[in-house]
Amino acid sequence: MDELQSSEEAAFVPEEVQTLVKESIDHVMQSATYTHSRVPQWTSDVIENCMGRLKGLNKPFKYIVTCAIMQKTGAGLHMASSCYWDNTSDGSYTTKWENKTMYCIVSVFGLAL
Repeated sequence: MDELQSSEEAAFVPEEVQTLVKESIDHVMQSATYTHSRVPQWTSDVIENCMGRLKGLNKPFKYIVTCAIMQKTGAGLHMASSCYWDNTSDGSYTTKWENKTMYCIVSVFGLAL
């Protein structure tokens, strides 16, 4: 039982991260309207908020968080990532948030220690 519990505690659980990331984006972006000059601060705030909440999970991971904010102009955007890691413990989660004027795409990578 302890082995199963410890292996679950050492695994990246996307469902745990999903809520945390969505709440972080909502907290920072709320009812924002796209403003080019504010994008650097928004991306920084989203990342810092996510990192603080991830740290609060007290899991044995190194985290990488990325945030991209793009104005809605009808332009296309294609993103991809590839990782070489241990599928039993490491993982990632990516989400897209949007409002009438912009998209915010956040990715979290969790790498077990």
